[in-house]
Amino acid sequence: MEQTLTIVCKLQPTPEQSAKMDDLLRAFADACNYTNEQVKPGITSKATIQSMVYQDIRSRFGLSANQAVRVCARVGANRKAAKTQGKPVQTFAPTSADYDARIFDFREKDKTVSLTLLGGREHIPVVLANYQAGKLKGRKPTSAQLCKHRDGLFYIHIQLTDKTPEPTKSGKVIGVDFGRRDIAVTSDGEKWDGKEIQQVRDKFSRVRASLQRKASKGTRSTRRRARQILKRLSGRERRYQQWLNHNISKKVIDTAKASNAVIAIEDLTGIRERTNQEPRHKTERRRSNSWAFYQLRLFLTYKAIKAGVELVAVPPAYTSQTCHVCNHIGLRSDKRFKCGNCGWHGDADLNGAINISKIGAVFVSQPGGSDLACSLNRDDSGLPQDPRLSSEGESPRASAGG
Repeated sequence: MEQTLTIVCKLQPTPEQSAKMDDLLRAFADACNYTNEQVKPGITSKATIQSMVYQDIRSRFGLSANQAVRVCARVGANRKAAKTQGKPVQTFAPTSADYDARIFDFREKDKTVSLTLLGGREHIPVVLANYQAGKLKGRKPTSAQLCKHRDGLFYIHIQLTDKTPEPTKSGKVIGVDFGRRDIAVTSDGEKWDGKEIQQVRDKFSRVRASLQRKASKGTRSTRRRARQILKRLSGRERRYQQWLNHNISKKVIDTAKASNAVIAIEDLTGIRERTNQEPRHKTERRRSNSWAFYQLRLFLTYKAIKAGVELVAVPPAYTSQTCHVCNHIGLRSDKRFKCGNCGWHGDADLNGAINISKIGAVFVSQPGGSDLACSLNRDDSGLPQDPRLSSEGESPRASAGG
């Protein structure tokens, strides 16, 4: 199995090189839009698209042969992605252009990249931190993407492809419960307290609200300055979340690798849409929606593949309501969980993480999940009876899977 890792590096072009890169990005986007208009929407094959518009792209937009091929590949890939989502292809913006080995080269000795632009080949210095330098050391990458970010600066996204080890099969499963109070809790008892994180996020929210008011009122210079600070603040908050998600995912993967364990997480696809339908205060809605749990799952996924750790996503139904000891529905109140059947009480997120690990054991065909079923009452006929219909007032019972 192969995995592609993208290394993002900042470029330091001269003003003339910046202008040439802007021209290249505009030409690449215009060529993509032209191709998308000229070729029938149902055609997604790169080769077919290339046979129809390649010569026009070369003559109309001044792109090199390989850049014209990259345009056809970009349009075909975007059409395939849009088709799976049931949406049309959006207009291409002049923010990125694809490169292959014939029009891109990374030179480690002088820390530059060689890019083919509209006017020919340019050697552009690149800023490498320790992480980027370590990943690129001794490598000859063959593909990259020239990008212009929201800050108006140019970056090169270099793709590195490596073979990954086969996931190790194991009888141990570590469950990970995601939440707002605690960002992540594992079934081993490790957790990342979200209280301090919540305070940081609330501070960002208060400052952002104040700046938004100033950006809509006040003098012209005040509004302009407020918008500039808002833009910086957005990047700072995004980087903070990314940094923390990287740390959490790395620790979980390292723990699983050291103990030769499988990782189980909840499949929270669509959770934001479902929870937003519930009546909640706007502050609670903001707190629930502002953390990048999807990003945390992506980080866990790619780090697990790289480390050879198996990761499974399990249904989240009843994982936070079921007692991990007796599999009966209990009572959860904020961070506390209490089972009315066996009397167990403790941290609700830890209880959920243990349930996730038990369901994950079923997904990887391990015997550790065989205790998830709970028995039902039987009437005189010997048929199962729903305990919620019992006249003795027993607590309703259910399996962790729903």
